[in-house]
Amino acid sequence: MGIHPTAVVSPRAEIAEEAEIGPYSVIGDHVSIGRSTIIGSHVIIEGNTRIGERNRIFPFVTLGTPPQDTGYRGEDTRLLIGNDNIIREYATIHRATTKEEWVTSVGDGNYLMAYSHVAHDCVLGNHIILANVATLGGHIHIGDYANLGGLAAVHQFVRIGAYAFVGGKSGVDRDVPPFMITAGERARLYGINRRGLRRHGLPQEAVEGLKKAFQIIWRDNLQFPEGIRQAREKIPSSPQLEMLLSFLESSKRGILR
Repeated sequence: MGIHPTAVVSPRAEIAEEAEIGPYSVIGDHVSIGRSTIIGSHVIIEGNTRIGERNRIFPFVTLGTPPQDTGYRGEDTRLLIGNDNIIREYATIHRATTKEEWVTSVGDGNYLMAYSHVAHDCVLGNHIILANVATLGGHIHIGDYANLGGLAAVHQFVRIGAYAFVGGKSGVDRDVPPFMITAGERARLYGINRRGLRRHGLPQEAVEGLKKAFQIIWRDNLQFPEGIRQAREKIPSSPQLEMLLSFLESSKRGILR
């Protein structure tokens, strides 16, 4: 364990073996840092924040500070961060409010680029990329392998499905279905994320099924219940198709078109 002499680390914090804490960083009372996690200089981590193993946290990152919510009254909410994440300069992740599960969570293997922001009560899966200045409002859920471009802004309570791609400078105010590309100042759907699906090795039959589903549900401009019904009737079943259709059926905020 290497703690720089200028770092301010609470004696009540839990710092695992082989973790490193750089110059002038501040680690609060209830923070837990796992094995081989490297904290750069001038990082602030406070609140009930638990960070897993082998994370790399770059200078001037702020983690676990109170949510930007006028109803928050200092309750002991949490921030949970998994393993093998990279969090770049000036990124911010806030702990939760009391309005859902009292937890903001970030999974494993994610890459949060400089100045990205994860607000209270967000739930991020695994292997997600947030490019520079991507901004998440509160209560957002993002599925595995989703990719958000620079300056993308996502409205609170929106869901972004697995393997989705959100273009840079997009304003997202409704749910983004899994496997799809979304872009635009007021984001709209453009089709399936073919390049991303190919990169991740999804079966060609599944990709073809998703293309047909996009044609039926969006290009034919059907109401979602009818489009979902036709997609189930006309397209061979696959886990990816069922993920897409179930996502549409469970939307509360509405789906982008």
